Parts: sequence; C-alpha cells; structure tokens
Amino acid sequence: MINGKRIAVVMPAYNAEKTLEVTVGELPDLVDIRILVDDHSSDATVDLAHRLGLHVFQHDRNYGYGRNQQTCYREALAAGADVVIMLHPDYQYTPLLVTALASMVAHDVYDVVLGSRIIGGTALRGGMPLYKYVANRLLTAFENIFLGVKLSEYHTGYRAFSRKVLLELPLLENSDDFVFDNQMLAQCVHFGFRIGEVSCPTKYFEEASSINFRRSVKYGFGVLGTTLTFALQRIGLVHLRRFSDKGRKLDPGYPTYYARSTESARSA
Repeated sequence: MINGKRIAVVMPAYNAEKTLEVTVGELPDLVDIRILVDDHSSDATVDLAHRLGLHVFQHDRNYGYGRNQQTCYREALAAGADVVIMLHPDYQYTPLLVTALASMVAHDVYDVVLGSRIIGGTALRGGMPLYKYVANRLLTAFENIFLGVKLSEYHTGYRAFSRKVLLELPLLENSDDFVFDNQMLAQCVHFGFRIGEVSCPTKYFEEASSINFRRSVKYGFGVLGTTLTFALQRIGLVHLRRFSDKGRKLDPGYPTYYARSTESARSA
C-alpha cells in the first residue's frame, strides 16, 4: 500500500514457467494484490503460479495479449485495487521499479506511468534487436507528431494505471492482439489523462517472450492505423467507439465467460 492506496501487480502470462519465479521473487512487499492471468499456456505456468501464492485466472483458450490484459484489469479492479501495474512475467523488465511507478500514481502525480526502455539509453546494450530499436524510434516519432504529446516510447510492456483510468477507458473496444497496448495509450491521450515515464532497463534473452519479425510488422502497421484513426477522430472525420464515452468499458463486477479463477475451481 502507498499513500493509503491498494497496489496490484497483474501479469499477463503465456508459457512463462521459466521466468515467473524470478519475476515474482523481486516484487516489493508493498504490493497488496498479485494476479496472473494465463492465456491457455501449454507449460506449467498455472501450477507454478499457485505455488508462488498468486491469484490465478485461466482463459479457456488462447485469446491473445490484449484480451489477457482486459481480464487482468477487470480482476484487479474487482479485488479493490487503486493502482494497477502491468508487468510481463518474462523478466524482461525489472520488478524492482514497481514502487517507483506505483508511487507516482498513488500520489496523484500522473494517471499513467510508463517504464521506458529508451530514456536511459540502454535498450541496445540490454539486447534489444536493432530492427526493433529502429522501428520503436520511428513509430514513436510518428505518434508524437499526430498525438500531440512527447513520449520517449509507446511500446513498453511495463505500465501503471490509476483505478479511474481503467474504469473510464473503453478498453473493450480495443484489439485482442498486441496493438491493444498502443490503442490504450492513444485512448489515454484522447481522454486527457496525464502520462509520465520512468527510465527502465530491459533484458532480452532466450526465455524472454518477444514477438517474431512477422508479428512485429503486423504490430507496426497496427500502430500506424491507430495513430491515423486518432488523428481523424480529433478533426471529426471519423467517430470510433474506441474514442467515445459510449464505448464498452470494463465492469469489475461482471465475470468474464472465458476466464475462470483456478483457485475456486480447485476448491470446488
């Protein structure tokens, strides 16, 4: 807990057995709620998560990274979280920065805080592939121009959100795929939420999950599409539910039909 606010860490997982334990082991004690949502892994991620004492939810099939995040945020809100940090369980981002990210939201400095791999200038030294680094810089520059903000990167998987952000964004209008991350940030800008950044070292290694070149290209085109539709929405040429107050939002009191708590399943 920080400043009287309950802190949750959510981990969208898919075949994370090899790196989950070291990730959880570095979470600070101030975290009140620890949730893992498994997107129908084929390894022992779920069993390990139980042994580590996490609240575990499992999808009935592989729905994708975006849908996984939706479940993560819904369950964190239902558990009473005031600040929610999304951390990949692949140990690519250090859990030691949870305190810094959560504090900035808990003390109402920002509504959203991103762990940036770019600010510290260590992304390439941390093993980020050169093509990903170049694409990151080009896409970020493109987005900064059209979104009218100045972030060092939009593509980090380490993010902290206030409860208000997660309740008010129409997250159910977003993609089930990796571009969900980018659509969510575009929504944050559209609805006027304050976004801050913290320098975050990153590690690329064999066990760390990373999308392949083909998926990276698909994600890149998705980012371009998200940015352009944001710009068209801003000047009134399109009217998308993704950028509308009437868009579908998370309901923390309404359970998903495709995810189940494996704790309750085991006790049944």
